[in-house]
Amino acid sequence: MNSLIDGPTSQDKLRPSGFCYLIGRLDHAVNRRIRDALTPLGLSVAQYTALSFLESQSQISNAQLAERSLISPQSANEMIKLMEKKGWVERAPDPSHGRIVRLSLTAAGQALLDQAHEQVARLEGAMLTKLSASQRGALQQNLRQVLHTLSAIMIDPALAGETGKDN
Repeated sequence: MNSLIDGPTSQDKLRPSGFCYLIGRLDHAVNRRIRDALTPLGLSVAQYTALSFLESQSQISNAQLAERSLISPQSANEMIKLMEKKGWVERAPDPSHGRIVRLSLTAAGQALLDQAHEQVARLEGAMLTKLSASQRGALQQNLRQVLHTLSAIMIDPALAGETGKDN
């Protein structure tokens, strides 16, 4: 019996399948390669992530940016100060709430982000070169589902018992 396909046996119910380890290694390798691709542009992975969110959201608050970039609000604030100093982002008060500051990309920030997107797209292409288009689509869909499930478990730990059940 293959426990990855047929489910765990009574002997290995409490043993991990290795997915978490593989995902951790993948995360480490991808982050290292992205860092290597972005360094010549003068960008960190966190800055690239932040600029990407600003591009997709048009305007976002510092707190939202911190949450989506997986960094602390303090780190996000320091990063935004640096990116503003470099002319990549600008801050403006929110018209409906005086304490909220909205962030947006500048033209220079967009130009830099376009270059970074090219580098990351090349990395993705190289990383996925041995997968067919349908395999790539399935992988992306499966990873999104795993992320969605994990996010739901983080919100409601009682859902952890539901993860082995079919939908």
